[in-house]
Amino acid sequence: MSWGRPAREPDEGWAVIDVETSGFRPGQARVISIAVLGLDAAGRVEQSVVSLLNPGVDPGPTHVHGLTAAMLEDQPRFADIVGEVAQVLRGRTLVAHNVAFDYAFLAAEAELAEAELPVDSVMCTVELARRLELGIENLRLETLAAHWGVAQERPHDAFDDARVLTGILSPALQRARERDVWLPVYPVTRRRWPNGRVTHEELRPLKLLASRTPCPYLNPGRYVSGRPLVQGMRVALAAEVRRTHDELVERILHAGLAYTDSVDRDTSLVVCNETVPEQGKGYHALQLGVPVVSDAQFMNCVGSVVGGTSMEDFTDVTALDDQLALF
Repeated sequence: MSWGRPAREPDEGWAVIDVETSGFRPGQARVISIAVLGLDAAGRVEQSVVSLLNPGVDPGPTHVHGLTAAMLEDQPRFADIVGEVAQVLRGRTLVAHNVAFDYAFLAAEAELAEAELPVDSVMCTVELARRLELGIENLRLETLAAHWGVAQERPHDAFDDARVLTGILSPALQRARERDVWLPVYPVTRRRWPNGRVTHEELRPLKLLASRTPCPYLNPGRYVSGRPLVQGMRVALAAEVRRTHDELVERILHAGLAYTDSVDRDTSLVVCNETVPEQGKGYHALQLGVPVVSDAQFMNCVGSVVGGTSMEDFTDVTALDDQLALF
């Protein structure tokens, strides 16, 4: 399982999605409007599903999305269109502005409809835009639309928001390729139970997943300035960095390094842009004698990491088998 990939790698297509909901808790609140636009690798729309939905509950904040119970009463339920939605999603990376929100609601609706979402990877355009150093006030959809000259006609309308997101996706991907930025494309998983039911795993924060992911290599010790990084080194991230933590974690995991959320004597290095940090992980690193490097220095080194000793190589299976044979 891998997180993130270079923007210059070929795309297989995108499924841009936006949902309007009756509230903020998936499974309790419901989707009342959905737009899914299936794009090819060049960003052209190939398929689409756009529909209002009858949620079977109060539609919630009408002053935000403009949808009333009377407007939704005769609309299809999600279960009625889930097959069409699945066709658009299949083989494409799901894209949304704050993808954790949209994917959570989509997954909850699919489970209520006893259906499976054919989604294997997702990408958040908020995180992507954060990496592009656009020099704009914020990363809201309307701000990005204004930055790239995409007309926004009806904010909080699922189809218009999906259309706008499609319009900004192409220049965002182009800028990522020009700047050699990694795309925040993350895997999602689902589980099929013996009774045939399918559940979709929650899209958890990357740092949380990385901190619980065992590194397949032994920790070779602390980083030495001027020498290459070695697989298995334990890397912590301070708050004082220019790049996003997710982007740095992607590179850590891809290189065979270990991400750690804490700083102790076993930490190999801390990424921090303050030369003399006065607080946080950078400060603790200096107190313990753990090397500190800037995110620019780290990115220069992470592409040429030296191979480490794998846990499998470290374990002498033959000797263990010999011992077991005595009993």
